[in-house]
Amino acid sequence: MLNNLNGTSLNSLRTAIIRGDFLVTAEVAPPKGSNPAQMVQMAQQLKSRVHAVNITDGSRAVLRMSSLAASVILLQHGIEPICQVACRDRNRIGLQADLMGAYALGIRNILALTGDPVKAGDHVDAKSVFDLESIRLLKLIHKMNSGIDCCDQPLTDGATDLFPGAAVDPQLASWSGLQSRFERKLEAGAQFFQSQLITDFDRLEKFMDQIANGCGKPIMAGIFLLKSAKNAQFINRCVPGVNIPQHIIDRLEQAQDPLQEGVKIAAEQVKIARDLCQGVHMMAVKREDLIPQILDLAGVAPVKKEPVMSMTT
Repeated sequence: MLNNLNGTSLNSLRTAIIRGDFLVTAEVAPPKGSNPAQMVQMAQQLKSRVHAVNITDGSRAVLRMSSLAASVILLQHGIEPICQVACRDRNRIGLQADLMGAYALGIRNILALTGDPVKAGDHVDAKSVFDLESIRLLKLIHKMNSGIDCCDQPLTDGATDLFPGAAVDPQLASWSGLQSRFERKLEAGAQFFQSQLITDFDRLEKFMDQIANGCGKPIMAGIFLLKSAKNAQFINRCVPGVNIPQHIIDRLEQAQDPLQEGVKIAAEQVKIARDLCQGVHMMAVKREDLIPQILDLAGVAPVKKEPVMSMTT
């Protein structure tokens, strides 16, 4: 039986934010099946380089292992997770139940997401829920941290102390829409923000200067490892709101080793982000093992953090 770490597990991400450290997080997908070995192997290679590892929750509406279960598995290996929670698949009863369970199992960091539409994924006939969306989920977490449920009834067996974050997209076409949702997420209790893939750093700088300036919460720029020109073209074609510049595609196309060129490009982007915001969120789908190399090239040292208390069986 898993030990209940309620109140005893360490939170390196929260501690680093309080200290004002430059933050590094990375994204790892749960397995599509019951064997977590590959996920754990990738996450272990990031252990000394990131403050926490994001575990996706049905990203792109593609079926994978529960983010809650996968996050607990990382905790068992002494790796601090950020458990993504999307509103697409659960109503408010299910969301609250999962959040209470996550806290009881030692999970502290939650990334509150609305969730990608079902039609984008591999189960196009599935029914969407969307009882809540990300802002209302943040408000729900705030209530649970205050010891009440969404109906303002007491949590008789103890409040949670979850550390909620939110997503932000500085490249959103509507500037007023971006500002409105960012401010509403702040008001709802978001303690940190991780951005979508950033390709326009001028736009990120404008966002930091005109919207996020003075908000008091860290922004982490999303840095994506491009593996080839074909990979970049696929993202431009299939990921809404992303426009990888042609000069980046040309660099990848002309490189003798496109993957290593992608590593160099990502490192250059990390350096730019260090001058603009408080951290980076690294994404290197199926090549998370290259993230330490990217950080080394960018001059980002291993992170300073307290060890996460493992969960024993």
